[in-house]
Amino acid sequence: MAAVPSVSNSITVRLEVPARGNAVSQITTSVESSGGTVTGLDVTASGLESLRIDVTIAAVSVAHADEIVEKLRTIEGISIGKVSDRTFLMHLGGKIEMSSKLPIRNRDDLSMIYTPGVARVCMAIAENPEDARRLTIKRNSVAVVTDGSAVLGLGNIGPKAALPVMEGKAALFKRFAGIDAWPICLDTQDSDEIVAIVKAIAPGFAGINLEDISAPRCFEIEARLREALDIPVFHDDQHGTAIVVLAALTNALQVVGKEIGDVRVVMSGAGAAGTAILKLLMAAGVAHATVADVKGVVHLGRDDLNDSLRWIAENTNRSGRTGSLKEAVHGADVFIGVSAPNVLDGDDIAAMADDAIVFALANPDPEIDPAVARQTAAVVATGRSDFPNQINNVLVFPGVFRGLLDAQSRTVNTEMMLAAARALAATVSAEERNANYIIPSVFHADVAKTVAAAVREAAVADGTAQAQLSETGSIPTIG
Repeated sequence: MAAVPSVSNSITVRLEVPARGNAVSQITTSVESSGGTVTGLDVTASGLESLRIDVTIAAVSVAHADEIVEKLRTIEGISIGKVSDRTFLMHLGGKIEMSSKLPIRNRDDLSMIYTPGVARVCMAIAENPEDARRLTIKRNSVAVVTDGSAVLGLGNIGPKAALPVMEGKAALFKRFAGIDAWPICLDTQDSDEIVAIVKAIAPGFAGINLEDISAPRCFEIEARLREALDIPVFHDDQHGTAIVVLAALTNALQVVGKEIGDVRVVMSGAGAAGTAILKLLMAAGVAHATVADVKGVVHLGRDDLNDSLRWIAENTNRSGRTGSLKEAVHGADVFIGVSAPNVLDGDDIAAMADDAIVFALANPDPEIDPAVARQTAAVVATGRSDFPNQINNVLVFPGVFRGLLDAQSRTVNTEMMLAAARALAATVSAEERNANYIIPSVFHADVAKTVAAAVREAAVADGTAQAQLSETGSIPTIG
């Protein structure tokens, strides 16, 4: 798949150019002939003889950006000053901060916000621990916990290198759901230690969002924490992905006129995301599924099955297929990939059933070039923002946690996730739905609140929500 210039690889180059002549057109021509895109051109200073211009350029990669700058240096009469990577500039000093909700203007404010007044509030919580939800940040706080073992597609890069992602996640919680999320990057990859640490910090939070923890450890860690804690524990890499995929598939099936219980689904990827997608699809009614990993189709005859793969083998592949992914996908109605780039080609997609659905979600390079898949498939989705139908977890986790926190839920379960998927799918109306629009934009105004309402209602319906507390129930009254 040919790479295209992206804002994520954009730079701003400061240039001194002659005030007269065709220097500006030479700059744009040089950038475009190098495969870049000029997205901004600002004159930041002017004199009789020269101009200072900041040129913003989208490139394909860091190396490509360097090539563009070197070509600009060859233009006669132009001198290059500072070159800034715009993405790194956005991360300087971090992307989030803590701020006080109340002004501290004088001694009275200080004595109520802190000592001695705060002691009375502490004692109220000591007498009734549930009051922590009313009287502290707990009610609206989520811990975003990682060990840095499976960060994006970058692998095991460690907790410090994972922090920019966790900060970004916290910023998205705030932007889309008004939730205060806190990055917690742990310098251990021992499952027992992770469980113990999260249990120890849990009193300060109303929910735990596990993030970028490698499989199969993530399954055990999540299960143990759900058993131990009275607040919801949600592994977004698993369940956020699964919810978005189910919502998108619901609408894609409407587009092609097929029923979820009738279609044959083939999946590439049996890790955390793949397993969670499979389980949620089965809960939603998928009856015919086959899963492949790097060693081919998962089946009971393989001698390398861990507990997770054995569960897949026991619950899928009814026809007893063995062979490769390429063989399994022939005749399938749906392909879902959460694995590796370029594992399928155009011939494989052409060999699928009529009106095939292809979700190629490996990032940044999907399992099949979307442009190639679209030649024969009826509906195509990716994890990328430069193609229609982006499968993006941002559509899910803010609303899911907003609903969980509002319900004061003690857990998150399959019924809540199914409710979230149904609500997300419903944000695309029948009049809007088509092959290029099966899932809304992350900036769709109704997404988070619609998902939150569905999760809240599901939590109340199945009894996992705690009794709703009044805002003022713990505030002493006089007289």
